[in-house]
Amino acid sequence: MAKAEETVLEIDLQALDHNYRYLRSKLRPETKFMAVVKAYAYGSDSVAIAKRLEHLGADYFAVAYVNEGITLREGGITAPILVLHPQKVHFKTLIENHLEPSIYSKAILSGFIATAKELGETDYPIQLKFNTGLNRLGFSASELPEVSTLIQQQSAVKVTALLSHLAATEDANEIDFTTLQLQRFNTICKKADTLFKNRTLKHVLNTSGIINYAQAQYDMVRSGIGLYGYGNQPEIDTELRPVMTLKTIISQKHIIEKGESVGYNRKYKSDHKTITATLPLGHADGIGREYGRGKTYVLIHGKLAPIIGNVCMDMIMVDVTNIECEEGDEVEIFGKNLSANQFAETAQTITYEILTGLSQRIKRVLIN
Repeated sequence: MAKAEETVLEIDLQALDHNYRYLRSKLRPETKFMAVVKAYAYGSDSVAIAKRLEHLGADYFAVAYVNEGITLREGGITAPILVLHPQKVHFKTLIENHLEPSIYSKAILSGFIATAKELGETDYPIQLKFNTGLNRLGFSASELPEVSTLIQQQSAVKVTALLSHLAATEDANEIDFTTLQLQRFNTICKKADTLFKNRTLKHVLNTSGIINYAQAQYDMVRSGIGLYGYGNQPEIDTELRPVMTLKTIISQKHIIEKGESVGYNRKYKSDHKTITATLPLGHADGIGREYGRGKTYVLIHGKLAPIIGNVCMDMIMVDVTNIECEEGDEVEIFGKNLSANQFAETAQTITYEILTGLSQRIKRVLIN
């Protein structure tokens, strides 16, 4: 693996292979796998990740918004793509790009049927989302008969799948609530089977659901964060491999004398002679100000170097007083040797946020 000469995000496709196969090993052979590649595939490269997963055998992909699905289609992805949060303004484009909408309300259902009719569609595939307790998007169970009637009265769209979203599958303190959600979804599925003429796919499990509630895998599962190397549980993290490693270099070193300050607003003032290194990335790259002031650290030659002072837009400064290093040396922000979990926790946030917040100006490098 080449030494970094600038700020880069390395994307290890072999690690992706490993994670996909590990999650697949928890499933029945016939269970379909929906890979979640929204938000640039959790901050990486959605087309490259989807191509690799399609080659590995992923059955479906999921994105949040229509433009993300279009990017996949333009990148050559032919597998079905579910749009989790479609909006009316994009219905026509969604259909033109052969994407499948997750329909979550009567207004969205009526609007989509109208657009499908306008475009002369017959039996266009849609998926119905039901709210079982997350209370974010989804039909209520009581709306199922009315929704069924509306579906039966037209031929422009056809329900091909039912889904819901679990709230706390990684939390051992919420087993009762997750069990309740699964019971609610099961009731909805049974009722739907009596109302719809065709058989529908069912899917409810996310990454932690695959690990902890595999008995509820139904016809398909969805995985996002697990594919990228994080399982929301320490014992699962050890089984997975981080796909992304964020690296940079040392641009310059400074000797800070006792009483001198570093960075904007002088938020670091040295009480002893200190050596600092300036790194070329900052909050415009997704490393927010909350990571500064000694709370978070990076890895230089296997040693931890705390971020000092305020994080700048394009630079951070780290304390290298006790680390032998030179300008141009490689620095790992997080990844294979310093977990993104650890990095995020220092700022009291979560791995999802640090990964998906990485700026698109960071160079992506695919590692095969």
